[in-house]
Amino acid sequence: MQTPSIVSALTIAGSDSGGGAGIQADLKTFAAHGVHGLSAIAALTAQHTRAVTAVHAPPPEFLRAQIDACFDDFDIGAVKLGMLAHAGLIHAVADALDAHAPVHIVLDPVMVATSGARLLESDALDALRTRLIPLSTLVTPNLPEAELLLGHAIASREAMHAAAAELLALGARAVLLKGGHLEDAADDVIDLYADADGVRVLRHPRLAESAHGTGCTLASAVAARLSTGMAMAESAEAATDYVHRALRGGYRPGRGDVRVLDHFGAGLA
Repeated sequence: MQTPSIVSALTIAGSDSGGGAGIQADLKTFAAHGVHGLSAIAALTAQHTRAVTAVHAPPPEFLRAQIDACFDDFDIGAVKLGMLAHAGLIHAVADALDAHAPVHIVLDPVMVATSGARLLESDALDALRTRLIPLSTLVTPNLPEAELLLGHAIASREAMHAAAAELLALGARAVLLKGGHLEDAADDVIDLYADADGVRVLRHPRLAESAHGTGCTLASAVAARLSTGMAMAESAEAATDYVHRALRGGYRPGRGDVRVLDHFGAGLA
């Protein structure tokens, strides 16, 4: 049997009909990093730059069939997990990952869209905590998502450090806690990367833009770099730099106020 000539990364996430987030952002990010992109679609969404108007999830067994097909034929260096709307899908994904045992799993715990629409059913939260986080190499929540996972507010930079430790205690090997939602009137955005070796503070100038697809892109950029053999902490830091450049070069393709990232113009560093 022929050996694959290029490493692949797999995204298991929702499709964004507006092209700025989800599967579409993931595949653009993989391509920008020179990695072959695979996808298992966990949700179809009707959305644009202003709202999510409908969500349709496939049967769990069909999602599992997509995942199995990818692992059957490709050399998968990392898996990125995004929108998984209900517990049945989460359990199907967890069972598949248990069976295939990929080296790296990057979990973006998508719960709320930029527009404010709730994307995670209530029965899925516990399944996310107990099934997916312990399997993950890296978990990349923003502050609202971390607050839902931990059950309490995270209102300061000091609280972010404590929250990162709590998230590690849930079982992930590393956490990238995104601080862009922290309303502390600062001129910069602080993200925290935490693992067993300690905490790195990742700092970028705050951009006065509302953006679409930043979380998807960040997790996918980490997965792409892990696929090429980069170490975890360095992958996380490089991914935050990439997202900052992509946001700085972003554009508005729709009638909404949010920008879509410039995945290819951001380049690699």
